[in-house]
Amino acid sequence: MSLPRFFCDQTLETGATIDLEPDTAHYIGRVLRLKAGAELWLFNGQGGQFLASLQQNGKALQAQILSYEPIERELPQRITVAQGLASGNKMDWITEKSAEVGVSHLAPIAARHSVLQLTGERLTKRVSHWQRVAQSASEQCGRNRVMGVSTPQSLEAFLHSLPTDPHRRIIFCDPDASNNLDSALADVAHWPEAELVLLIGPEGGWSEIEKAQALEAGAFSMRFGERILRTETAAIALVSACSARLGWL
Repeated sequence: MSLPRFFCDQTLETGATIDLEPDTAHYIGRVLRLKAGAELWLFNGQGGQFLASLQQNGKALQAQILSYEPIERELPQRITVAQGLASGNKMDWITEKSAEVGVSHLAPIAARHSVLQLTGERLTKRVSHWQRVAQSASEQCGRNRVMGVSTPQSLEAFLHSLPTDPHRRIIFCDPDASNNLDSALADVAHWPEAELVLLIGPEGGWSEIEKAQALEAGAFSMRFGERILRTETAAIALVSACSARLGWL
């Protein structure tokens, strides 16, 4: 049986003994019912993972770090998903699965046709929740880095925030486009370093204004197959297809 893995947002180094965060300690002690001496993996998102042994210090649960393993399970290049905000629990699902398939960063987009509208405290809580979902997904899938999740912004603001990079390919999914995925990735496969930015619309799709903004930013417009995918399906399917096409799997 594989050892349990936990994200630990603090400095980790071999030989140190650390106090486990309350939520992590509760899950380890009350849900998994692990006892002192049990081993587990810890990672802090900075790369690699640490083998640790549980220690009981009074009522506090601690971890003694035994060794470091410099293993990485990231894709060879970065993939950013700019996802139009989706309603219900779809964003949770998109966040979790994006992390599992290796996305580096998830940028929620407050699109013109997004049903979900977030402001104020509700916005802050939702972003924090998505960040925790990304952490849990990394724990489960074996990644030693955590997918970033940013605060929702308009598509125009997101595109303007991207620094100039000749090896970045922005892919805009449009069912009316004539190009396909092979066309979008034909030259990317030969770049020594590349970043893919995938623009995925919400349930209502992108507006004409947003389409124009994407094209003005240099996006490559493509049709992803003959069928129209749900927004919660599109990002995961496209990331997987890009990874396979570029030999990253």
